[in-house]
Amino acid sequence: FIGFTVLLFSLTVHEAAHAWSAWKLGDPTARDLGRVSLNPVVHIDPIGTLLIPLLQLLYSGIPLLGWAKPTPVAAQNFRRLARGHVLVALAGPSSNLLLAVLFTGGLFVGLRFFGLPPDPREPHLVVTLLTIGIQMNVVLALFNLLPLPPLDGSWLVSWGLPRSISAPYDRIMEPYGQWILLFLFVTSILSR
Repeated sequence: FIGFTVLLFSLTVHEAAHAWSAWKLGDPTARDLGRVSLNPVVHIDPIGTLLIPLLQLLYSGIPLLGWAKPTPVAAQNFRRLARGHVLVALAGPSSNLLLAVLFTGGLFVGLRFFGLPPDPREPHLVVTLLTIGIQMNVVLALFNLLPLPPLDGSWLVSWGLPRSISAPYDRIMEPYGQWILLFLFVTSILSR
């Protein structure tokens, strides 16, 4: 339950960061749909946020991962198209890294000043929550930076590199990226 709560919170912050940055870069689409919000309900994807994580909780051998509803972006509203794409794509993973830093700070403060037990054989609810928060947000940030559609890393490659490099990448990855990602999951390469 703690892992699912941290996942829901982390996915909410991730998508809200995309929405907020798109709005600040000139695209009000997500804001107009109420997505610049830390209310998890507006970001829930029934399959990726509820069903898949709950199945993972029932079958404990599977690492807890999920996704939220993608943030809608109307790129034509960006003042500078490529810059807008890159900054909006970076906002999600950056928010997860920031959360990992905040969870780490909370853990240090808790261990140092509140006497939380550091021994993993004596699990403490707060230590468990903070530790899961650190691990999950680092994994979410790194995972989302993979250059495979539909992950944020694919937008970084597509819009952050010169067109001579990104155009062939787009031609290959757009139709096959999600299948490569599925293959990496099925073969457990990503879990290593």
